[in-house]
Amino acid sequence: MSAISDIDQPYLEIIKTASDGVVITDLKTSRVLVTNPAAAEMHGYTPDDFCGKQIREFIHAKSRPYFADYPQVIQRGDLFEMLAQHIREDQSIFDVEWRAVAFKYLGRTCALALLRDVSKRITAEHQLQRRVGLRVHEQSTLLEISQTLASTLELQPQLILDQLGMLIKYTHAVLFTLEDTTLVALAVRGSDRLESSAPFRVHLNGKNTLETLFNGRQPIRIADLWGTEISAIFLRKLLKNDCTTLLEGVLSWMWVPLAVKNRIIGGFGIAHKNRNYFTRHHADLAMTIANQAAVTLVNAELYEHAQALAASQERQRLAQNLHDAVNQSLFSAGLIAEVLPRLWEREPEAARRSLEDLRHLTRGAMAEMRALLAELRPTTLTDTELGELLRLLANAFTGRTNIPADVVVDGEGDLPADTQVALYRICQEALNNTAKHARAGKVEINLQHTPKGVALLIHDNGCGFMQTKMAPSGHYGLGMMQERAKTIGAKLMITSQPGKGTDVIIHWEKQEVL
Repeated sequence: MSAISDIDQPYLEIIKTASDGVVITDLKTSRVLVTNPAAAEMHGYTPDDFCGKQIREFIHAKSRPYFADYPQVIQRGDLFEMLAQHIREDQSIFDVEWRAVAFKYLGRTCALALLRDVSKRITAEHQLQRRVGLRVHEQSTLLEISQTLASTLELQPQLILDQLGMLIKYTHAVLFTLEDTTLVALAVRGSDRLESSAPFRVHLNGKNTLETLFNGRQPIRIADLWGTEISAIFLRKLLKNDCTTLLEGVLSWMWVPLAVKNRIIGGFGIAHKNRNYFTRHHADLAMTIANQAAVTLVNAELYEHAQALAASQERQRLAQNLHDAVNQSLFSAGLIAEVLPRLWEREPEAARRSLEDLRHLTRGAMAEMRALLAELRPTTLTDTELGELLRLLANAFTGRTNIPADVVVDGEGDLPADTQVALYRICQEALNNTAKHARAGKVEINLQHTPKGVALLIHDNGCGFMQTKMAPSGHYGLGMMQERAKTIGAKLMITSQPGKGTDVIIHWEKQEVL
């Protein structure tokens, strides 16, 4: 130390034995006047070499601006506190916490600074921040994955593997589904050779193989795929013949089962080129995604079954309608009038279908058949002009009810497919309501094309009804019309008075393209 003999003995002992660095600096020259062994050693110098150095010589350039007002703070009698980066003699960088106050030395005001090496603490804090940041990223990504998979009804196996890769880096991955005792690859991500080799089928020989693979529904991590570990040997024996491609170019493997309740439905096979790559944390992340993926697979399966059931029901409905269209002429109008009220009370939707089934009556038979053929060919509802579709509805309506229905079309224009279908269905429902409730003697349908869109009016001269906030009893179709209009952004208004008939008015305007 330099000139330390000028310091009183009590201070001298404190400075010498302090574990933290202690320096006295000149406020005018910023030079170190006095240092203790701890401060010099902290910077890689001897005390004699460290004395006389200016602060800027051991302060990193990035931290020097923080010391611009160092003399002023000390001279005001304030405490100077700072976290700065210092430079050792070997040019390595470390973090130092400063605490400095005014100190009388050799008859003038100097600065007495306590320096503490906090590199380990700062490093630990940075590591903690990185871990927290990583966990926040993982949680937000998991939420994003959950939302993406939950919003997917149709099965997209590649999407599931892509979502998995957002959190777990892999060399290749396979999504398997379990069919009886065979694992069938639904999707593969990896090299071109691997993807071109798909699909893979892994036959599980017996119940023991299945139980070993699904491991109590817990992930299996294999550090060295080519080692002597029991799980590694098991996997190599399992992935044989055409499936050996899954073992090429990788050293680590992780198997993650997919299960819903007590049902095993498949699993992830995830591989990496590095040995001992997958950690316990990887397994936890993969299991979280697997749980969501399992629900997605089940939802997709249920959705597919629902679509198949709906298609089957639709085919049955159309087949029944076609059958009825040919044979319903054998029944009298009185029998039909007797059956329909009871059917309406019990099952309104079936009653609507039955009303369509009766279109074959008298002169409406041909119109009924054409309408049913349009139902069989959905493109007819979008490829045919709306005016022609409305005439088809009117002819069928007249055929089954003997109520005249006139259609007037003003102008022409193409409509979006969903808009045309919705307007067709609304008119269809309005005519159904008229047939069931209005006791009308005439119906008028007016379609007007304008540069901005279309206006559709369905008017009957029937008994009408008293309008309230609630739909009249039995008029469930009114709510369905409102819902259809809402889906295409159309405005639907229904006006009616007892004895003055009913008007259904729909206005639809084209959306401006920005």
